[in-house]
Amino acid sequence: MNHWMKKAVPAAAVLVLTMGQSFASDAEGEFHGYFRESVGSSSGGRGPQSCFGLGGNTQRYRLGNECDAYGEFEYQKEIAKSANGVSFVGHIMAAVYNPQSDVAGADLSLSKLYVEAKGLDALKGGTAWMGRRYYQRPDAHMLDWQYINMNGTGGGVDRIPMGVGKFSYAFFKDNDVVKKSATRQILGYQDIAVNTDGAIDILATFIRPDSNTADAHSGWQLTLLHKQAKVLGGGNVVGFQHGVGPGTGAGGQCCNRMGATGSIANGSDVTRTRIFDSLQIQPTADFSAEMVAVIQRDKSNASGGTSTWTTLGVRPVYALTDNFKLQFELGTDRVTSPTGGAAARLTKFTFAPTLTMGRDYWSRPELRAFVTYGKWNDAATAMVNKANESGPVYGNGTSGTSVGLHLEAWF
Repeated sequence: MNHWMKKAVPAAAVLVLTMGQSFASDAEGEFHGYFRESVGSSSGGRGPQSCFGLGGNTQRYRLGNECDAYGEFEYQKEIAKSANGVSFVGHIMAAVYNPQSDVAGADLSLSKLYVEAKGLDALKGGTAWMGRRYYQRPDAHMLDWQYINMNGTGGGVDRIPMGVGKFSYAFFKDNDVVKKSATRQILGYQDIAVNTDGAIDILATFIRPDSNTADAHSGWQLTLLHKQAKVLGGGNVVGFQHGVGPGTGAGGQCCNRMGATGSIANGSDVTRTRIFDSLQIQPTADFSAEMVAVIQRDKSNASGGTSTWTTLGVRPVYALTDNFKLQFELGTDRVTSPTGGAAARLTKFTFAPTLTMGRDYWSRPELRAFVTYGKWNDAATAMVNKANESGPVYGNGTSGTSVGLHLEAWF
C-alpha cells in the first residue's frame, strides 16, 4: 500500500464514523471515543512543553505531563440479527496519534475492525468474535498504564459462564514481531467471587514464533488480579504478573505491557515479575483520589543483570463547585542499574485547576491549566532527556518546570 493509501484509508474510516453518528439514532448504533491534546512551554525558554519520565520499562505520571496528541473514535452497530435472536454487532475504530502535542499531522490507523456474535445458546450469555480489536486491557489511569494488553487480530469466545467464573479463549496472529511473526493463545478465567464485592481474574498468554530458527523463542505470561469494588466509593485492583521471553512484552509494541507479544528474540533468560496496587476512591461528593504502587523486576542474563522499577504516586482531587476542581499529582520513580551503578530517581509534581463536567473523579471532559515540576538525580539525567518528546532540553540539569493547557475528553 502506497503512502497516500496509508493516509487515505484511515481518513475515510474517520469520515465513516462521523457519518454514522450523524445518521444513526441511539437505537441503531453507538458512537463514542476519547481524545487529548495539550499546549505548553518549558522553563528557561527551552521551547515547547517538556515531559518528565525515565522511559524504558517505566511509566509516566500523566497529569500535566502528556506531550502527545491522541484520539480514538469508534462506531458500533448491530449489522444483522437472526430469526432466532442471535445478534451480530460490528465495530470500527479510527485512531490518531502524534508524539508532539498537536493533532495536526498526526498518524491515522484502524485500531478496531471486528464483529461479535451475541445470544448464541451454546455460549450461555458469552460472545464469539473475529477481527482486529482491543482485548483484555485494564489500566491504572494516572499512569496511562495498561498493565496487561492483549490487543490484536484473531478470534475467540468471551466470558462463557463456567463453574464459579467465566471462561474466555482467544487466538491471535501477530505479524512483524521484530521482523518476524508469532501466534498467541490466551486463556482467561474471570469474575471468580472470593469475598464480598471482590473477585479474581486469571489470564494466561502462550506465544509461539512461526520461525524455528535459534534466534526465535516461545514465551508465556501469567496474570492474577484481585478486583475489589465499593472501596470508599471507588475500587481497588491488586495484581501479580510473571512473564518469560516474549511473554514479558519487552521489545514489542509497548515495552511495559504484558499479554501482548514482545520480541521473539528474547529467550527464557528474559523474565519480568511485577506486583502492583491500583486504587481509586470517592469518599465524599467533593473529594476523590487515585493512588498507585508498583514493584517490577526485569532480568536478562544476556544484557548482564537485573533492573528493578519501583514507583509510588497519588492524585488527590477536590471539587470546589460542580464545574471546577483543583487537582494535584505527586509521583516518584526509582530504577536500579543492571550493571550495579547508581539508581536513577525522578519525582514529579503537578498542580492543575480544572473546568469539568461534574464533581466525580471520572467526570469528563476536563479543561486543565497546569504547572508541572520535575526533579531528578544525576543518574537519571540521560534517561529524562531521552524520554522527553521535546528532546534533551535540560542538558546536564537535574530539574525543570513546564506550564500549559491540557484537554482530556471521553464520550
